[in-house]
Amino acid sequence: MSQVSPQAQTLPLEFPLDVTLRVTQAQFETIAFANRDLRIERSAAGELIVNPPTGGETGHRNIKIAYFLVKWIEEQGGHGIPFDSSTGFKLPNGADRSPDASWITSERWEALSPEQRQGFIPLCPDFVIELRSRSDSLSKLQNKMQEYMKNGANLGWLINPQSKQVEVYRTGQEKEILDNPKTLSGENVLPGFSLDLQQVWS
Repeated sequence: MSQVSPQAQTLPLEFPLDVTLRVTQAQFETIAFANRDLRIERSAAGELIVNPPTGGETGHRNIKIAYFLVKWIEEQGGHGIPFDSSTGFKLPNGADRSPDASWITSERWEALSPEQRQGFIPLCPDFVIELRSRSDSLSKLQNKMQEYMKNGANLGWLINPQSKQVEVYRTGQEKEILDNPKTLSGENVLPGFSLDLQQVWS
């Protein structure tokens, strides 16, 4: 991971939002560490994507989803390593992404070096969740989900509280759209994990 200079850590990120800014991997890491209050991503083409902090409703839903994932691991014998929305992943296609929640197998985590664990994780999660807020573009989130699947994810959920729909993405299959489901299953990727969506919608 690139070293971040003390000067960079004090510089705020300010540029017109209608400007497309392309950055290298090293530049992205410097900007990301200098602006920890923002969720920053980088496309495979090197475009810098600035996501402002979430609103109250989305933040509340995010933490509930993360809670259920951690609870499954700690109380129900689940395995693997969960991550929150602040975690950055270096995907094989060169993009840097931060899903709202994600999970990888223990074996893949243990194969990483201590340095790799400290920085942006150089792999695609096995399981990803994106939670749509009112300001999020649905098509952009759908493109992100497709990107995760093309880069090695096995299961993904795009949760849309506005329509109470969930798009389920699976390896080698067409996405499935669920209307107002009560629960979501981790299937064979996270055996035994079930997300109570009534807790998320409320």
